[in-house]
Amino acid sequence: MTIDWRPLVEIVRERNSFLLTSHVRGDCDAIGSEIALARALKALGKHVLIVNGDEVPEHIQFMDPEGWVREAGRSAPLESLRGFETLIVVDTSAWTQLGGMAAVVSAFQGVRVVIDHHLSADDLGAVVFKDSEAEATGRLILELIEELGVEVTREIAEPLFAAIATDTGWFRFPSVTPATFSALAKLTTAGASPAKTFSQLYEQHSLARLRLRGRILDHVTAECAGRLLWTYVTTQDFEECGAQRTDTEDAINMLLAVAGVETAVMFVELEPGLTKVSLRSRSNFDVRAVAEQFGGGGHRAAAGVTYRGEREDAERAILDVVCAGMG
Repeated sequence: MTIDWRPLVEIVRERNSFLLTSHVRGDCDAIGSEIALARALKALGKHVLIVNGDEVPEHIQFMDPEGWVREAGRSAPLESLRGFETLIVVDTSAWTQLGGMAAVVSAFQGVRVVIDHHLSADDLGAVVFKDSEAEATGRLILELIEELGVEVTREIAEPLFAAIATDTGWFRFPSVTPATFSALAKLTTAGASPAKTFSQLYEQHSLARLRLRGRILDHVTAECAGRLLWTYVTTQDFEECGAQRTDTEDAINMLLAVAGVETAVMFVELEPGLTKVSLRSRSNFDVRAVAEQFGGGGHRAAAGVTYRGEREDAERAILDVVCAGMG
């Protein structure tokens, strides 16, 4: 364990109400960390509310069967978020990723806490508990729950298993260490089912999602003598396939399955003038450094940018930097 959790344990012991949040377009690490932590805090008799800047993506709604995660300004009116003693932000340290919760975090008068594993960070005016070498925030949440003396039940173990499994690409990324498997052993002992989790994540897709994957592959272009593959998705693609924005989740990893590819980039047109850019690397090339040039961030091997501009402009600007860096 690389984080000294004692200050946070004291914060938890001294306070009774907790508001939890994470980044927009939540993934399993974000949602799983929130739900597991909320269940642990409730086990200690705390009042807990989870509110994000948007709703849980459809393809991972199975992680929140009780509907604990609410959306700021909709299922959670902003006036209902006042009066909490502690605000905990998990799996991000970036203002731009908080969406509709950014103003809530900025105005929060109580103690702010960040639990994260991303190297990129803004100053959220919080007490920070971070391990940038950790493979997932979910493993950090497991450490904290153990430090709090809360029993890891099946209801806690299942979302944490999904968090760690997805953020490691089902244990194939270089971030995996012996500590990863030690955590997984604890979670499966507590009742998490790898087979059930895999089926829920990857064997329940819609036909629209499958069709969108076809568009993504059809748009693939090779650069740098095949060492770079990039692709894009337009709003028209979403409409014609009947797909959701979240149906692009993990699609970029298909590009890394091609022999000789070192870097992959995907541009997703969320709306006119707003493009989500995902970058992946399986070499020494640092995609986080590229993302940071455009206001994004992440890890050396996996990073992202929310580009305010047309998709074509994002492609030209970011691919120029990637190609120059790859040489």
